[in-house]
This record gives sequence, C-alpha cells and structure tokens, in this order.
Amino acid sequence: MKKKCDSKNRWRNKSVAFRMSPSEAEQLNNYAKLSGLTKQEYLINKSLQKDVIVTGNPRVYKALRDLFRANLEELQRLEKVSADNSELIALIRYMATIMDGLKEDLNE
Repeated sequence: MKKKCDSKNRWRNKSVAFRMSPSEAEQLNNYAKLSGLTKQEYLINKSLQKDVIVTGNPRVYKALRDLFRANLEELQRLEKVSADNSELIALIRYMATIMDGLKEDLNE
C-alpha cells in the first residue's frame, strides 16, 4: 500500500472521530464546500485555529450558486426570520463574507 502524504510531505496516519447532529453535519459540509477545501483540511484548519482562506475556483462558485439558490428558496418560504433559523442565518453570513472576499480579489 502506497502512503499518501499531505502537501507538506507528512503522512497522516492518526484518525480523529466525533459525533454530530444531522443539522451540524450539513452545516459542516456546506462550510467545507464553500471554502473549496476538503472536509478533512477544513476541520484541521479550524481545529488548529488556522485561517480558512477561500480561493475562488469553479468548485467554490458552484457551491456558492447552489447554496444561494437553496437559501433563497428557504427564505422565500419563511414569513419571518426567527431564532429557530440561526443556522441558516450563519450560513448566509458566511456566504456573504466569501462573496465580499471574491469581489475584492476581482478588483485587484
């Protein structure tokens, strides 16, 4: 079996596991997709308090488009935003931050 190393030539052979609710897992999947990183890289960066730097690429743009479309449909369904929708609001804020960063990259 050939060993797979990360970008810094480290062999990652330790597993870390934990449980999440379905809504937490969905939120994690969305954040990882929007970052353009794998879920593993996203979790490593966040748990080691490293910045997650989003670089615009077709995968990130597709994830943003799909999530904006889904969230727009959800917001249209809601009559008013309440505390019960805090995960949706957090995701929309995260998406807006990414869009602002991508817009700045285009202007440079």
